Amino acid sequence: MNEYIYYPGCSMEGSAKAYYDSLNAIKGTLEMELHEIDDWNCCGATEYVGMNLIPAYSLIARNLALAAQQTSGNKTVLAPCSACYLNLEKADHYMAERPTLGEKVNEALAAGGLHYDAGSLSIRHLLDVLVNDVGLETIKNKVTRPLAGMRVAPYLGCMVPRPDYKHRWSDFEQPTELDDLLKALGADVVDFPLKTECCGGHMTQIGPETAYELIRRLVSAAEENQADIMVTVCPMCQMNLDAYQNETNHFFGTHFAMPIVFFTQLMGIAFGAEPKEVGFGMELVSANKALARIGVETPAPTEAPRKKVEGLPMPSRKFKKKLIEHSSQEGQK
Repeated sequence: MNEYIYYPGCSMEGSAKAYYDSLNAIKGTLEMELHEIDDWNCCGATEYVGMNLIPAYSLIARNLALAAQQTSGNKTVLAPCSACYLNLEKADHYMAERPTLGEKVNEALAAGGLHYDAGSLSIRHLLDVLVNDVGLETIKNKVTRPLAGMRVAPYLGCMVPRPDYKHRWSDFEQPTELDDLLKALGADVVDFPLKTECCGGHMTQIGPETAYELIRRLVSAAEENQADIMVTVCPMCQMNLDAYQNETNHFFGTHFAMPIVFFTQLMGIAFGAEPKEVGFGMELVSANKALARIGVETPAPTEAPRKKVEGLPMPSRKFKKKLIEHSSQEGQK
């Protein structure tokens, strides 16, 4: 039994519920035991680090401090969300690399009776753990419903393989871990050179035209390579490519209908789980045609939520500039 300290992050029971359900469905089959960090908090996503360094890393490091305090010997923190994984890894790395930053973060943590020694935990993404701990051969041996005949485009997004502080991944630009896992499930993995390109992140809220172009490039590349489905490891990537694909079609006059799902969902299907059990039907672009290739019927997709007309509340340029300058000064001390 492989045991891990588990940091779910905010998306897993919200926008990435299919990821959450499918991970829970496969962990028993793979003999994984996940011990969720008690009283964990949001990692701050991507914006907070750019606004004010000390509070941002204190927010992230609080989770590491709690994990170190609660562990009974296991030193590996497993994060399925790419943004969470990157933030936890960056906090651990920079607290060690910049002693002054580490001291200030621990001063903040001390207010809550916490402390974190940088480097005392190993932060790893779920994909890394599945490929290198559980192992591809074990995964292959668990397959009861091979994905043969399903053409899959493997999409990691930009945050997982870089910066790779601990050299966990096979390559910065073209890592093969997701390809190898999907092949172990029996899928026909298509060539997908854009596998680590950005999905646009929160540009859908602050620069929709830019976001739609990034989404168009990715989905178009998958379609050109005759993929039936795109598979990702990141909640933000899945949400952008799925929820904004229709708006991208309206913007460019295209007709994309590419289903975007999590790799753990296909693992569940390959292990014999029912589609609903691993979150199928939650996607907005239906995966029905893709799974029909292996003789599996999926539930109808849920209705797309209405998008708010107004964007996210943003600080003024003057205020933002002041915060960035302060953050830069603090980080250089």
